[in-house]
Amino acid sequence: MSLTGFTRTRVTPEHALLTPDTFVRSALPGWGSTACVVHIAPEMGSRFMMYTVEMQPGGSGEMSLLDIQRFAYVLEGEVVLEVGGARHTLQADSYGYLPANTPHRFYAQSTGRMMVFDKPYQSLVGAEVPSVVLGHEPDIPSSPLMGDQALQVRLLLPDHSSFDMAVNTMSYQPGAHLSLVETHVMEHGLLFLQGGGVYRLADHWYTVQAGDVIWMASYCPQWFGALGKMPSKYLIYKDVNRHSLEMLS
Repeated sequence: MSLTGFTRTRVTPEHALLTPDTFVRSALPGWGSTACVVHIAPEMGSRFMMYTVEMQPGGSGEMSLLDIQRFAYVLEGEVVLEVGGARHTLQADSYGYLPANTPHRFYAQSTGRMMVFDKPYQSLVGAEVPSVVLGHEPDIPSSPLMGDQALQVRLLLPDHSSFDMAVNTMSYQPGAHLSLVETHVMEHGLLFLQGGGVYRLADHWYTVQAGDVIWMASYCPQWFGALGKMPSKYLIYKDVNRHSLEMLS
């Protein structure tokens, strides 16, 4: 309960910091017995949706829109994914990628929580169509970003031209930071999984911590430095492998 009206949440035309004290739960088509918190959506100016689903026992989620691909990352609990005639049990830090127009169903026998990214798929002439991807984040090999061993990246989706989205985790040792202020054509959706620090977005510096969500529009200057005594880690989405001119057609 807010008695002062204060919050760290800030929304601008080029970036947003969204903190758990301001999250509002609602219903979304395709999700039953599930509360959804829509963090990032086209109404904000983004080209994708990022939302948390909080599934009660018996909760489910199905494909409800055509031409939309989906990436779901389990944050808590255990969720069953039914796709292609098979059942897969996804535990915390497990994930599934569902190509556009792939019938599927998530089901929770107990409470479960996932972060979901939905994005229209942009096909590429001559490229094969992506297939279903299942994984467990701790099992994915990591690599240092620009040779910095204190900053490790895990690629959760194949680095292949058939994919027009990438989802990674980035882990920082205390005191580690990005080596430059980045400004680029990709937009981002980000969830802090643990730790925290200081994030620069445009000309603003924000303290950030586990549970916070960030949106970065294309060309928004961005930088992060980890603070505290424990490693910091976040899950991050970006659009990749496509010409932005395609969006004008």
